[in-house]
Amino acid sequence: MAKDTGPSYDDLATAFRHQNFDPLYFFFGEETFLIDELQDLLIEQALDPSQHDFNLDVVYGSESEASEVVGLCQGFPAGAERRVVIVREFEKLENNRQFKDYAAQPNPRAIVLLACTEKPNLSAHPYRALKEQATWSEFRSLYDNEMPDWIQDYVQGQGYEIEPKAIQMLADYVGTDLQRAASEIDKLMTFTGDRTRLTADDVLAASGQTREFNVFELQSAIGEGRHADAARIAERILQQASNPRSEAIMMVAVLNGYFDKLWKLQKPGKLRENKYDLAGYIGVNPYFVEEYKHAAQRYDRAAIADAYSALVAADYELKGGAARNASLVMTLLVRRLLPPEARPAVA
Repeated sequence: MAKDTGPSYDDLATAFRHQNFDPLYFFFGEETFLIDELQDLLIEQALDPSQHDFNLDVVYGSESEASEVVGLCQGFPAGAERRVVIVREFEKLENNRQFKDYAAQPNPRAIVLLACTEKPNLSAHPYRALKEQATWSEFRSLYDNEMPDWIQDYVQGQGYEIEPKAIQMLADYVGTDLQRAASEIDKLMTFTGDRTRLTADDVLAASGQTREFNVFELQSAIGEGRHADAARIAERILQQASNPRSEAIMMVAVLNGYFDKLWKLQKPGKLRENKYDLAGYIGVNPYFVEEYKHAAQRYDRAAIADAYSALVAADYELKGGAARNASLVMTLLVRRLLPPEARPAVA
């Protein structure tokens, strides 16, 4: 049975756009970007900008007390159909148990959104009462394999198109950080000017990398065991970077995601599944599945575990754990990430 997490982001956004509001909302979860987006959409759709001064209150639990906030929620609108009260950091609101009673009788002339920055104890009041009587939703972080679809939907929601390779590049760049993904997409849309289709070349150009020398060509060279090519690509990327150390940290993050996918493919029988099932499983476009399958066949679980160890060590060094420069760190890392049979002999 699917886990109950309340209405989805899309369901709530659609309701807001159609002016279908409930008097009390309770949102929580680690994916605060989605909560922020819904908050902004609620304010935009529920109130005219001219009504904000008298009918909109945004308060933070760490700076407020419950009786004061309940008073705001119980107030009536001034010259408008409704008022809106947003309570951020609701879990930090002193004496927030008072909202147990408010949940039973919310003000019909107000729209109140209570947002927690983490998952609270839903078996204790006021959270139990809110979950029972408010419109609630949990916003968890997305999994890696959900990011490509999210990126495509976000881009289309902005009136743009994006090619599959560009989606994969962005997903590899940003991991599951939706705020970062949105920022990178917004940057790309600015970068492309009047064009409404985002391409892989746009992603590379906006990042300062080139079609021949970029982290995606680097991961392909590593996975195929092409040591000389991998070393040359890594070095050229660092030469092109304005901040080699920051660029190397980004490269390590992307390569870590690459080995996450290879690790998933080590599960017995996985490589025999069709490319569409595998694409969903590891979070890539079906067009790229064969590349990952071929790479996965060159590693075993022990080799990938060693790769993870090397990536952790490189990340530690690059973030200040050692004095070696970024070029040397990446040179040594590339050697350890190669498939076992392709690793150069150590003198």
